[in-house]
Amino acid sequence: MFQSLIENNKARTQIQIMAQYLNTSFMISTIEDEYLVNIEKGIVTNVQKGPFVMPCYIFKLTASKKEWLKFLQATPLPGSHDIIAMLRRKVLKFEGNLHPLMSHLLYFKLLLASLDHWSLKKVKIEKEPITGQYGKFNIDGVPHRIYWEEAGEGIPLVCLHTAGSDGRQYRALLNDKKLLKKFRVIVFDMPWHGKSSPPENSQVGHYKLSTESYISQIMSFIDGLELVKPVVMGCSIGGRIILHLAIHFPEKFRALIGLQSAGHIDPYYDISWLHRQDVHGGEVCGGIAYGLMAPTSPDNDKFETMWHYMQGGPGIFKGDLFFYKFDGNIGNEIKKLIIQYVQFIC
Repeated sequence: MFQSLIENNKARTQIQIMAQYLNTSFMISTIEDEYLVNIEKGIVTNVQKGPFVMPCYIFKLTASKKEWLKFLQATPLPGSHDIIAMLRRKVLKFEGNLHPLMSHLLYFKLLLASLDHWSLKKVKIEKEPITGQYGKFNIDGVPHRIYWEEAGEGIPLVCLHTAGSDGRQYRALLNDKKLLKKFRVIVFDMPWHGKSSPPENSQVGHYKLSTESYISQIMSFIDGLELVKPVVMGCSIGGRIILHLAIHFPEKFRALIGLQSAGHIDPYYDISWLHRQDVHGGEVCGGIAYGLMAPTSPDNDKFETMWHYMQGGPGIFKGDLFFYKFDGNIGNEIKKLIIQYVQFIC
């Protein structure tokens, strides 16, 4: 299967462009067997099967044959669908100089994935019901120029996007005819994200999202649009802040919906890769996002979602994860509430 990388790569000129300046060699190990892969200007030129006496390579990916076979299935199971997911499960080991891998993460993911499922298809252009608008909002006493989109009528449904991306993630909800009959779907780009601007006198490299500032953004936006007890839905960092809103401000909302709404998550990769001058931040962020989407997701939607992540500003994804991994950790508080609830019902 690994030796088929040459033919697969030849037929995929779109991913070769992503690594047109990449010249490297890496080893794929199944523990029982080893494969040395040579790449020149983004093209796989040779795949050689071991055994080797003194192989020369830059980095190495090692997993058991069983785990690689899970990864290479047409529809791999969650946790086996992506090399970062395999790293998190501790069934895949990265060794050597990881700079070529991390600086071309999306390229290597697409190269190793079932590439026959990756295609760029033309999407039919049609008029959508979405309208967009800018407005000045006062957040913690500082004026912010915020962009939002909306569609539909009825109950306000405010949607919160994920780390490093923007409101375009909710494009499907903004076009859902059935949903729009009952809900006014509203999606805003957080400051520093999408079409929203950073606050005045900001500097690159100093962005860190805190729980307090995140709540202020949401409440300022809701108050600015004069929304009365809206439904608020968030995903990832948006799902995490939903927990904070539910615990501390439940009376202000009609309903709160958390997606991927973990109260705590242990770190499983080094987020410093997300903002380095020697690594293309947009591409590595797109590579991270690629592994968070199901292998069965439509190819067009997967590519568009990755593109949104690739357009994020320098250090923004990393700054958002400061909230998700550190400042916004609410796991212990949730545990206390659960214990109190259990004691109450008992």
